[in-house]
Amino acid sequence: MKTKPTLEKITPSFGSSLLVKKHVQFLKQHKAFWHFHPEIELVYVNKGKGKRHIGNHISYFNNSQLVLIGSNLPHMGFMDRLTTNGSETLIQFKPDFLGASFFKIPEMALIDQLFERAKKGIRFNIEIKKRIGAKIEDLVNVEGATRIISFLDILKELAQTDDYTILNADGFAFETQPQDNEKIDLVFKHINENFNRSIPLEEVANLVSMTVPAFCRFFKKTTTKTFTKLVNEYRVVHATKLLSESTMSIAEVSFECGFNNFSHFNKLFKEFTGKPASKYRSEMLNLIQ
Repeated sequence: MKTKPTLEKITPSFGSSLLVKKHVQFLKQHKAFWHFHPEIELVYVNKGKGKRHIGNHISYFNNSQLVLIGSNLPHMGFMDRLTTNGSETLIQFKPDFLGASFFKIPEMALIDQLFERAKKGIRFNIEIKKRIGAKIEDLVNVEGATRIISFLDILKELAQTDDYTILNADGFAFETQPQDNEKIDLVFKHINENFNRSIPLEEVANLVSMTVPAFCRFFKKTTTKTFTKLVNEYRVVHATKLLSESTMSIAEVSFECGFNNFSHFNKLFKEFTGKPASKYRSEMLNLIQ
């Protein structure tokens, strides 16, 4: 099935420079699995669960998250579901929404640097998330100059904090030619639907009408990872979800995620997360309790 172009067009409501949306129930979206847009995106999830896939970074969150995604940084929708009284607030804006030179004046230097960091994706940690989550949600209730001033105050706090994690420390090289976007979209959709079985290189190369060597070069150049490495990371991330949310044995989890060799799963899991699967599960259970 041919996918739609992955450049997402975003239009704020009439009379507004910011797009601000709040969802209080989970909306199953049909947008492209892997998309990007020139707008910077700030996402605050309060009481929800889901997967972050931003650039090369893949991880799960449980309860809440606050992330800032820079211009043209590929990502996918975040939530699996909202929990009771949960909400997702989304703010999208162009880097020059206040004029071409506004954020270049000396007083705005820290915010300009924040926008630069956002090109790699930023996850804000617990303290800053607690402090400004309500302020982000309140943007829905104000308009005009009050909304802009409140938003600048939020950006100022995000720019000043060191309570954050860069999601793509090595950067993220992404081809922005439409034909390449469509190929990557197809590949990631295929991984998402088939990661729990073996995916031969010939299969995925045929999917995008390329030879295996050409596909391997293209995929490495576009994502900075080999296809095998990215698929294995995807499987490990899914394993972290199953280890924390299911009662399956660790061996069952490894096979459910597409690993046909248990020792290979254990080795990759420790490489990717820094700890054995058994320790990861016990730590997650303690955290939940």
